[in-house]
Amino acid sequence: MVEIQQLTKLFGTQAAVDNISFTAGKGEILGFLGPNGAGKSTTMKIATGYLPPSSGSVRVAGFDVVESPLEVRRRVGYLPEHNPLYLDMYVHEYLEFIGRVHGLSGKSLRERVKELISRVGLTREQNKQIGALSKGYRQRVGLAQSLVHDPQVLILDEPTTGLDPNQIGEIRQLIRELGQDKTVIFSTHILPEVQALCDRVVIISRGQLVADSPVRELGALAQGETIIRAEFEGPIDAAKLQLLSGVKSVEPGPGNTWRIRVAGTADQRGAISRLAAEQGWILLGLRQEEQSLEQVFQQLTTQTTVSS
Repeated sequence: MVEIQQLTKLFGTQAAVDNISFTAGKGEILGFLGPNGAGKSTTMKIATGYLPPSSGSVRVAGFDVVESPLEVRRRVGYLPEHNPLYLDMYVHEYLEFIGRVHGLSGKSLRERVKELISRVGLTREQNKQIGALSKGYRQRVGLAQSLVHDPQVLILDEPTTGLDPNQIGEIRQLIRELGQDKTVIFSTHILPEVQALCDRVVIISRGQLVADSPVRELGALAQGETIIRAEFEGPIDAAKLQLLSGVKSVEPGPGNTWRIRVAGTADQRGAISRLAAEQGWILLGLRQEEQSLEQVFQQLTTQTTVSS
């Protein structure tokens, strides 16, 4: 549904987006991550037709954003990072205005606005001026306007910014429902949100793609190491663990537990078990630790990026 191929965006001589490629399909929720300044918002603006690419292409539902910008905009709902709104308009008035921009009118428009107001939790605020709303409710108005024309693709830049924990839960559920039959691409700095919602994650750093993976497989992409935690009944000679192939370090933990850092992603628990049997150590527990999304994100985005 969204195809990004070798996309580059230059501002002067600086590459804000540097030759990235990825796709997102119908019924998929894609988390789009990266540190501040990585190029996420620039990519989203290009994908919605608000910025032209310097090179490469973006296609939405088969339409090129440069060659067919109006066809793309008919199929995309966009919530920008800073959520520009007409603050002197009333909530229902603003959403009806956006609906008319998209060609809706009459009873169908009124029913659509009524449905969205209920769906994003704006019923009590619908007759207020947008300027009188809290930041969280303004964010809901922005989300509602992105949905007015029932788009095939939703591109959401920090959609839960300014929401309280209860509101975040409600918006997450809404995104989850929308992702059943739409393509949803959203950026966030709330990494547990990615784990709760996303099928896949794309990470960029300094404008370059550093990861494109199902969320459950992301840990394997982190370069460098696997961590194994071993517990023994009594003291052991940790120097012998250090001699195992690929072991980078052996760190003591509470009691007779040890944290073993191994290069790469190969499972070395078998080798540790065999060593314990050879040495007569009684092994009480052995498990390979899952790296958190935060750890993986930090590893992937702090590595030195070399431009081609």
